[in-house]
Amino acid sequence: MHHVDFMRRCLLLAGRGRGLVGNGALVGAVLVSKEKIIAEGWHSAFGSEHAEVNLIKKLDRKIPHESGLYVNLEPCNHHGKTPPCTDAIIQSGIRRVVIGMWDPDPRVQGRGAAALRAAGIEVIGPVLPEECRRFNRGFVSARESSRPYITLKNARTLDGAFANPDGSKRKITSVSQDRWSHQFLRARHDAILVGAGTVLSDNPSLLVRLPHYEAPQPYRILLDPAASIPGSAAVLVDENAERTIHITDLPQENGRFVWKELWSLLMTPREGFHGVTSILVEGGPRVWKSFREEGCVDEEVTLMGM
Repeated sequence: MHHVDFMRRCLLLAGRGRGLVGNGALVGAVLVSKEKIIAEGWHSAFGSEHAEVNLIKKLDRKIPHESGLYVNLEPCNHHGKTPPCTDAIIQSGIRRVVIGMWDPDPRVQGRGAAALRAAGIEVIGPVLPEECRRFNRGFVSARESSRPYITLKNARTLDGAFANPDGSKRKITSVSQDRWSHQFLRARHDAILVGAGTVLSDNPSLLVRLPHYEAPQPYRILLDPAASIPGSAAVLVDENAERTIHITDLPQENGRFVWKELWSLLMTPREGFHGVTSILVEGGPRVWKSFREEGCVDEEVTLMGM
């Protein structure tokens, strides 16, 4: 196997923490000896041990001298919710570390690798930096732009219609498009966001519906500046209601929530909530317009139907 193969294994392991690590990074780690993986770890929950420490604690034998640790994000060197990962790596006896990307957190940004090198550990990489950044785009956006990564998704007919002429909901996408949307959009974002108009007209569930889907459902964010969504709405009463964030009382300007306040609310951990770093904006047109005008759309996906 090659550096790339081991790094992609790290990303596969990192994905096991999706929906569980809050505003932290998705990180996986593998320990390799003689071109074979001998131990694996990943960041499994907000506030829990990071991937590197998780791996080291699970290892039930002495670390071979020639082994190398692969991790998709530069190990941290600061005290946060957990001790520095660099300390654990240095104390473990690992002599080579291969990283996927530099950590964009201002507290790290190369300092983790420097700490390892100062201890005599060889640091290789970044390996697959763009792929690793894309994988952790929410974490990167939160650290570099101070807001979640925003994907705007809409569906329209070939002639540009979003709904029926009377404004009622219109089925546009096919079964295969819906499946793709659930697998590659809803399931890969921390939260799904809609405005009050979408809830009032469609009463959507905003859930990931995929066979064998085991990760937590994304949070459902409802922007409701006029407090018009009734308490009977599906997203407020179904079995996932505790993962609905109904926003009504943030500071507003011109009928819209203040963006800085919105980002702070959504990214800051508090009791029972650990923050989100990526949001899929599903509608409706007024919400799409506000996000575009603010210039905070990182990616836009349009599904074309009949």
